[in-house]
Amino acid sequence: MNKDPNPLRVAIVTGASRAIGIGAAIARALADDGIHVFTTYYQPYDAAQPWGSGEIDALPEPESLIADLRARGVDATGMELDLAQPDAAQALFDHAERTLGPAQILVNNAAVSEPGGIDTVNAEQLDRHYAVNARGTTLLCAEFVRRWRARAHVGNGRIINMSSGQSFGPMPGELAYVVTKGAVEALTLTLSAEVAADGITVNAVDPGATDTGWMSPEFKAEWHATAPKGRIGLPEDAARLVRFLASPDSAWITGQLIRSRGGQ
Repeated sequence: MNKDPNPLRVAIVTGASRAIGIGAAIARALADDGIHVFTTYYQPYDAAQPWGSGEIDALPEPESLIADLRARGVDATGMELDLAQPDAAQALFDHAERTLGPAQILVNNAAVSEPGGIDTVNAEQLDRHYAVNARGTTLLCAEFVRRWRARAHVGNGRIINMSSGQSFGPMPGELAYVVTKGAVEALTLTLSAEVAADGITVNAVDPGATDTGWMSPEFKAEWHATAPKGRIGLPEDAARLVRFLASPDSAWITGQLIRSRGGQ
């Protein structure tokens, strides 16, 4: 049997700042498969959100996550990075390669999300969302592909983007988020065709409503009452799908938007 010339061994996961978030769950799932993980986080964004920027066991949440990943037997590290900066992608990949080596997996999980409907949306809010959700994601994909091609790799490259169901149903009051996340779905399809010959698959995951601490009791009650499977989505649900898409078993799947919504 021929050995895989390019084993899946290093992953970059953006937006892994909160222990109960989807990014953290993805990082843990990949680590459990023996994949070394490089994470990014940006605590000023979390500090401005209702959940705040917390600590676990006297460590900031991102550092606690990295310690958890190392305890699972893999190398793990990360960096605080504002993905809205135009040079963020190069800085991220430079740091990741110095510490863990070249990445074979990129999970674009980081996102900006602010409420704002048609009566309040403005240029500044759109620009904040665009800089991270659309431009940042695209530049990270481009940096991944450029470095992949420079190493003349074949087979087993993985790009996995996180969506939020913009093409599945309306999200009133979230216009800037919807516009920029919809762009991620379009990017996924076209990029998958551009890099298929390089052996890189590109897919998107729509986790639906996921309990990461932002849901009000009223929202949870309403969701429970209508959920076909009788519960709300958990970060681990999305993480299991990402783990599969990052594995060699998913080599024939590309250009897809896969919904992990429990039928809701």
